[in-house]
Amino acid sequence: MALDDKTLDALAEHLHACQREARDTPKITDQHPEMDFDDAYAIQDRILAAKLKAGARIAGYKAGLTSHAKMKQMGVTDPVFGFLVDEFIVPDGGEVQTGELIHPKVEPEIAFVTRTELKGPGCSVANVLAASDLVLPGIEVIDSRYRDFKFDLKSVVADNTSASRFVVGGRAVDARSVDLRTTGVVLEKNGQVVALGAGAAVVSHPAAAVAMLVNHLGRRGKSLPAGSLVLSGGITEAVSVQKGDHVTLRVQGMGSVSVRFA
Repeated sequence: MALDDKTLDALAEHLHACQREARDTPKITDQHPEMDFDDAYAIQDRILAAKLKAGARIAGYKAGLTSHAKMKQMGVTDPVFGFLVDEFIVPDGGEVQTGELIHPKVEPEIAFVTRTELKGPGCSVANVLAASDLVLPGIEVIDSRYRDFKFDLKSVVADNTSASRFVVGGRAVDARSVDLRTTGVVLEKNGQVVALGAGAAVVSHPAAAVAMLVNHLGRRGKSLPAGSLVLSGGITEAVSVQKGDHVTLRVQGMGSVSVRFA
C-alpha cells in the first residue's frame, strides 16, 4: 500500500460524504497518483465499515465494468468489485429520488442468488452455477461521485464502483436451467428500446463475473456467503436517466423489472 492510514481514512470520509450529500468531486488519484489497488479497496472497506456502524446491513455484492462495452465506455480494461447495502434497495416498480443522486445511469444485469458458500482462488463458472440457487433480472443505478463520470480504475474502486441503487424482480429461474450466455435482454426507457444485449457480453458468461468476484474475495481472505445476491455486471453500456424517466428491463425467460425516477 502506498497511502498511510490517515490518508485512507480521510479519502474514505470524503467519498462517503459525496455519496450521502450527492455532490461530485475530482477523481482522487489527481491528488494521490501513487495510490495502488490495495489502497483503493482499503478505502472501499472503510466506507462499508462506516455504513455498517451507522446501522446498514450488507445486501449483496456487485461486479462492475464487466462488459467490453462498459470498459470501452469508461476507458478502463479490467472489472472491479463492490458492495451493496440495504439503503441501495429499490422495490420492483418503485421510485428512485433523483435529488439524492448526482448523474444517475442504469445498467441491465443478471442477478445471482447463491445457495452455498463460494470460496476462491480457483472458482470457476461451473462452481458458480453449482452453488447458485436462482438468477433473475436486475437494474443497477450507478452514480459515480466523480465529476462528469470521469475516473480511472483505482478511483472507481475506492468509490465502491459507483454503486447507488438497484432493483431486482421479474421471474427467478434455476441458474442451471438456462443458457445465460445467449439469454437476451432489452432495456427500455419511457417505452423506447435504448439498449439490447445478451449475457455473453459479460466476460463471455455472467457466472464468470461472479467467479471473478469470488476469486477477488479469496485473495483478500474472504468468501462469498451462502444466500448472497450478486449483480454480475452491466450487459450493455450504461444509459443516462433523469427525473420523470421510467425504465424497464426485459430478460428472456425471466420476465421484466422496472423502476421510476422521481
